[in-house]
Amino acid sequence: MHAIIYSRDAAADRTFFRDVLGIPFIDAGDGWLIFAAPPSELAFHPTDSDGKHELFLMCDDVNAEVDQLGKKGIECSPITDQGWGLLTSIRLPGGGDLGLYEPRHATASDGA
Repeated sequence: MHAIIYSRDAAADRTFFRDVLGIPFIDAGDGWLIFAAPPSELAFHPTDSDGKHELFLMCDDVNAEVDQLGKKGIECSPITDQGWGLLTSIRLPGGGDLGLYEPRHATASDGA
């Protein structure tokens, strides 16, 4: 899967992913960085309004991730317990939100 994040400041978001989050990447030239994505999954949720898309990075321990991000000066939203998982989010430099998600259910990559 190849996902695209649209941003008001793509260069700042690329720098954030590279330097702050430390996500591996390749340099595709002309300032384009393509970041490695760990195993992923895709779900469809019903809505009565226009569709929207959300991006969550999954983790094994959202509290530990929030602590690590805090040490880097990154503020996270309060962690919420949805029953099926724990959620928080961070604001990207370009203005978008990026969710962090600790699932409590089997994931697609568990069986893939």
